[in-house]
Amino acid sequence: MAPIRLRHVEDSQTCAACFDLMRELRPHLASAQAFHEQVERQSAQAYRLLAAWDGEQAVSLAGYRLQENLIYGRFVYIDDLVVAPQARSRGLGRQMIDAVREQARQLGGAYLILDTGLANSLAQRFYFRQGLLSKGLHFSQAL
Repeated sequence: MAPIRLRHVEDSQTCAACFDLMRELRPHLASAQAFHEQVERQSAQAYRLLAAWDGEQAVSLAGYRLQENLIYGRFVYIDDLVVAPQARSRGLGRQMIDAVREQARQLGGAYLILDTGLANSLAQRFYFRQGLLSKGLHFSQAL
């Protein structure tokens, strides 16, 4: 088995190759084109998409961005984290968080932040094992 390679998604062709996997996490995404356009818009806000590749297939994705606010100062926020069903239990989630954590350090971030659903207990358990602690509730309102 070839080793898993991590590399950032930098072009439309590579982004299109990640679409099906991102739909595992974000099923509302309508098309590969719409996904690419969204990634490009978010890139203007420092969003980066890191992919783990097993050969030519993306098996894990982590979308993240450097942000700054009065609560945390400079921090990296993980927007998206997904591992392909057939690639789970191989340590890819941990590998992706470790890679983003290292990016955060290199960018001068003081924290690594992410949100997850209240009912997603499996993800919460995983995040605790990665050293991430629950600090509050995230509130939202559809407008």
